[in-house]
Amino acid sequence: MNYNLAVLPGDGIGPEIIEQAVKVLEATGKKFGHRFKLSYALVGAVAIDKTGNPLPDETLQLCKSSDAVLFGAIGDPKYDNDPKAKVRPEQGLLAMRKELGLYANIRPVSTYKALADKSPLKKELVEGVDLVMVRELTGGIYFGKPQGRSEDGKTAYDSCVYTRLEIERIVKLACEMAMKRRKKLMVVDKANVLATSRLWRETAQEVAKGFSSIEVEYMFVDNAAMQLIQNPGKFDVIVTENMFGDILSDEASVITGSMGLLPSASVGLHTSVYEPIHGSYPQAAGKNIANPLATILSVAMMFETSFGLLKEAAAIRHAVNKSVEESFCTEDINRKNPKSTSDVGEWIAKELLK
Repeated sequence: MNYNLAVLPGDGIGPEIIEQAVKVLEATGKKFGHRFKLSYALVGAVAIDKTGNPLPDETLQLCKSSDAVLFGAIGDPKYDNDPKAKVRPEQGLLAMRKELGLYANIRPVSTYKALADKSPLKKELVEGVDLVMVRELTGGIYFGKPQGRSEDGKTAYDSCVYTRLEIERIVKLACEMAMKRRKKLMVVDKANVLATSRLWRETAQEVAKGFSSIEVEYMFVDNAAMQLIQNPGKFDVIVTENMFGDILSDEASVITGSMGLLPSASVGLHTSVYEPIHGSYPQAAGKNIANPLATILSVAMMFETSFGLLKEAAAIRHAVNKSVEESFCTEDINRKNPKSTSDVGEWIAKELLK
């Protein structure tokens, strides 16, 4: 099979981890007989520096015309440290989500036996954890209007807005995922305080009626944050709104022992985007020390979710698992004898071709 992929390395460690993911992508194609046409484009701070726009029109059109998008990371300290900057790298990511209709961010969180002692939680709590966080991406406080500051600059305001349609489609997707797993769904909201959360709960209850074989529970976000630490193994599929999902998915990522292990998929109306959950980690940029495994696992999600190539996805995950078991990993996992970013990418690519 032939596939057209948009590749957006982005900022910081983005180019380095994407380079390793491409090695694995091409090794998988060689093994299973697939060809990939890779088209590279700018996004984030590097795009602002060259074009003034964090998401140039050329990049957006390339994404729309591609079978999938492989994305690295965005963010740069020079924008983070300037609160008055009118154009920011993150605006490119938000615009891409909106323009591509990426309404669902899917983040699987599963632990590795070999890394149980790396988690900040007790070993008995993390063993066997296997959950999926489904975060709504195009609504909520990040996109709500009005948004701004008063003329004197002393007051700021944001609006959290959701429609029934936005909630229905994300909850339906989460229910369908739960049907393929352990048939347990947790809907997280703040319905005791927020009007948008009450609409979430009301709508989720209606959608859940069509999935009678699923066990559906409802939990306030503050309790969910606590339960993720106290008993992460109780969760199967979690679905929640944009900001809650942003916070909870980062919290859940710590369970594994390294954010460098977790992939994600953003799916919706047009092309899907695959990316690691971590940021641009500018302190490590150019040092060849960043963990590429999350990006490589994002390639596995792409094969599975966008292309339906289950054997290819399983082969990549098997190679990643073996690298973890043999501790052929970067310094965030293997502090005694760390491997470089490029070493890990090459090792996994070779393992695939055995």
